[in-house]
Amino acid sequence: MTVTDVITLGQDALFVTALIAGPLLLGILVVGVLIGLIQAATSVQEMTLSFIPKLIILVFILFLIGNWQIGVLIDHFHDLIMNIPVYIQ
Repeated sequence: MTVTDVITLGQDALFVTALIAGPLLLGILVVGVLIGLIQAATSVQEMTLSFIPKLIILVFILFLIGNWQIGVLIDHFHDLIMNIPVYIQ
């Protein structure tokens, strides 16, 4: 296994991580900004007002794309397992 192989494995792992976490973080970011704007406009600074909608959108997004996320993880793991002989050489 060369340094290039290790770098490629690391890049693939980071890409899979971004694919899985990206939609979740983007959804939470959008909801957080919207709630922040509403709180700034109304001067209501309640912490649960910010937390509960983020939690709800997180569950909703997981419900929508959770199956796809698991598929991405399984495909990545399958590729890792299938390439073990290549990595050992």
